[in-house]
Amino acid sequence: MEVKKVFLKEHEKNSDLPTRLYLVRHGELVTSKEWRYVGHSDVELNETGKKQIRNLSNRLSSEQIDMIFSSNLKRTIESAKIIGNKLELINEPISELKEIDLGVWEGLTLEEIEDKYPADLLKRSEDIKDFRVSNGESFSDVKKRVIPKIMDIVKKNIGKRILVVSHGGVNRIIIADALGLDINNISRLEQNYACLNIIDYHKSGPVVRLINETISL
Repeated sequence: MEVKKVFLKEHEKNSDLPTRLYLVRHGELVTSKEWRYVGHSDVELNETGKKQIRNLSNRLSSEQIDMIFSSNLKRTIESAKIIGNKLELINEPISELKEIDLGVWEGLTLEEIEDKYPADLLKRSEDIKDFRVSNGESFSDVKKRVIPKIMDIVKKNIGKRILVVSHGGVNRIIIADALGLDINNISRLEQNYACLNIIDYHKSGPVVRLINETISL
């Protein structure tokens, strides 16, 4: 009985603590110098990207993080592995956290899209929220899979510190949701490679503690 009482007291104590989300964007990619659009395309980090994530892992080493999740694409899995090796934690890839599917735009440069799909590019600039690339997703589609999964992770780990390694578009949606911003305003939220964001999820709602912190190489 005494053991049970102690457990219940600890559980009640943890339930009063916020669940802290460390939200990270993956490092620079092998395609980054060409500025190609990559959503579901499974590209890898370049050497600069690996160094960026190693530096970030040093920054995170004192944060007492409990668990790591990432999207199931190579660039986030690789980034999470580098951080996990430093923190002695094993990553759990989650498909719902992958980047927006850019359909027929996948792998193209901006110049190629301007040449092949000028009308669609204009439509996207006018309606970031609901414009859907042919064979791809809209940001509204992405929100429908990302936010429920993030809230599920938060609710299952009350009072813990969770690291999620994801993508620029996904991170913007998570931050915008915490701030109560409309998706059409997500382009105002910068997300550099290997950046760190921190959100505390309280019973009363989320509090954004940090946005887009980056470490100089």
